[in-house]
Amino acid sequence: MFSLFARGPQHLSVSIRPFSRNLHWLKQASPRPKRITPDFSSTFRNSRSYASSIPEKRPRKLLRRAGYLLVGVGTVYFVDTTYNASSIVRNLRTLWTCAMITLDYKWNFTPEKTESIPQLHERVADRVFNLFTSNGGLYIKIGQAIGANAALLPKPMQVKFASLFDDAPQIPYSSVYDVFVSELGKPPSGPGGVFEIFEEKAVASASIAQVHKAKLWPRLGPDGQPEKEERWVAVKIQKPDVSKQMEWDLTVYRMVMWMFENWAFDLPVYFVVDFISDHLRQELDFVREADNARQTAEFVANEPLLRDKVYIPKVYPEYSTKKVMTAEWIDGVRLSDKAGVFKLMGERMPSAATTSTTPGQPTPLDPLSAASLVSESPISMSPASSLHFPAKPLKGGVKSIMQTMVELFSAQMFDWGWVHCDPHPGNVLIRPSPHNPSRPQVVLLDHGLYVRVPEDFKREWVQLWRAMLIGDYAGVDAVTRGWGFGMPDLMASFTLMRPTILKKGRKKKTKQEGEAKPRKPLTQYEMSVLMKQKLKEFLVDTDRMPKVLIFLTRNMRMVQGNNQSFGSPVNRVQITGYWASRSSTRSSSLSLSERVKEWINHLRFRVVMLTIDFVFWKSKFLTWVADVRTRLHLGGSGSRLRGGFEAELEESMRGFAKDNLGLDVGSDAFSG
Repeated sequence: MFSLFARGPQHLSVSIRPFSRNLHWLKQASPRPKRITPDFSSTFRNSRSYASSIPEKRPRKLLRRAGYLLVGVGTVYFVDTTYNASSIVRNLRTLWTCAMITLDYKWNFTPEKTESIPQLHERVADRVFNLFTSNGGLYIKIGQAIGANAALLPKPMQVKFASLFDDAPQIPYSSVYDVFVSELGKPPSGPGGVFEIFEEKAVASASIAQVHKAKLWPRLGPDGQPEKEERWVAVKIQKPDVSKQMEWDLTVYRMVMWMFENWAFDLPVYFVVDFISDHLRQELDFVREADNARQTAEFVANEPLLRDKVYIPKVYPEYSTKKVMTAEWIDGVRLSDKAGVFKLMGERMPSAATTSTTPGQPTPLDPLSAASLVSESPISMSPASSLHFPAKPLKGGVKSIMQTMVELFSAQMFDWGWVHCDPHPGNVLIRPSPHNPSRPQVVLLDHGLYVRVPEDFKREWVQLWRAMLIGDYAGVDAVTRGWGFGMPDLMASFTLMRPTILKKGRKKKTKQEGEAKPRKPLTQYEMSVLMKQKLKEFLVDTDRMPKVLIFLTRNMRMVQGNNQSFGSPVNRVQITGYWASRSSTRSSSLSLSERVKEWINHLRFRVVMLTIDFVFWKSKFLTWVADVRTRLHLGGSGSRLRGGFEAELEESMRGFAKDNLGLDVGSDAFSG
């Protein structure tokens, strides 16, 4: 470029001319573009038309999508409610409730909000209770299984679970008719029906089934004529929705327990899921229930001490299927009818067996007591007692009934290894014994839920009871450690429902360890954290824990509640301990030396039981004095003695928990 300018202007002009000629050629070669005048009015009209089309198309599209969504949701809801027993809706409600509970705890369970933690527990208890009662069915059973082991849950949860009653509205007769035709191929009654008479109105209704009274067709005698004997039966019908909902409910139950353990609360709760789910499934199989009843009847028949005192109604397998079970109808007074039981036995109901200490002024039942676990729902649909009372009262008093009850369930735990898991008073009838009409007989109903106790566990269970009652720390520790439990004192106190400090075989504390340290008052947050910590220390290894304990605990608490609701006429701990020790002497596999050793241990155990008897009779005497003072209006409410010996033990356990564990728990934390 610099050389170009250096050659002078003449060269520059020569260089430019050819370029300008090229431009001229380009102008000639390219046609001049035609000038276009834009039509702005047309463009404005088109843009205005396009803009106006946007608000017209978008609402239509949104409305169309909303319509599709509503139709889809409505279709799913219709199919779910019509053909799937609302299983999807129920479990969406469950997941939503559990999500709200989790978020509530995550946001509000903090040291800064310690004063509002009781309100948090109240909200959660209300949500859980409303969920279980709204869903019904298996949710009631699951709630009761949790409630039976809710000792260390917050008080509002204990109160709500105690009021979770297993009753439900009846299903219409048309549904009962459909179940009958589906299961037995015939209508319930009428020409060609299964029964001569079938009462359309149920006599009792619970969460998974309801019971109707029916009359069998008369049998033909040897002469070919119908017999005059009337055979009335109780027909248990499974509600059709329950089987459809079961697997949905158990799946969501599994999800929720996993979420609570691994994400929400870091508590060991998931380990019980499989065991509880398997047994709830078994409860829906009425063929299994009929087999359970026959098995229990055989055990009773082979036990001389119970043979005439206990009766299991006969089951008719020809009229029974997986969803229908027919058993012998028994007229008797339900154990839940306390006034009727005392009338049958010719006794006046003592104040310790009532919820009132002042006549005409009823006092509500303590919802945290063991007696509340076996109380009846205010709207219970259980049938009234159907017995024509004999002219003379039966002999033995209420004490004989409770004695038989405690012995029956002790034999199940320690001798038979075959345990009825729902000894609710609504499942027990009292009638004059056919063998001795002047004595009472206990009739056990509802055999849907049983657990079989393995032989190894049963042997260790006996060892545990013996060691607990003689205060053998080393013996209790050996068994409980093998089961994955820590804190032997706590285990003994839980099982016996009385303060138990095990001393024999225990390492002695140093002077510094033995000195009581001053304990500062705990905040609500600190108390909840400590309770959680103690639970973890107690459940050291849940994989080794015998899952059968879940239902054994439920059984013992209900037996305790039945005894307490009648004023504790018998020493439940002493009777149960006696059967535990006695069972070890009856084993046929023992050698002579082993048998002698077991009898020596049994005699030592009987001596220890004398101290428990002394405490029991002292409590009985004080209860009698309080009852007399109440009747004579001499003052003194005696509220602490209401429920007798069992109530006194509960009261002492409340103080034991606070003094030795630093926990302020409900009165039934150590029930059973």
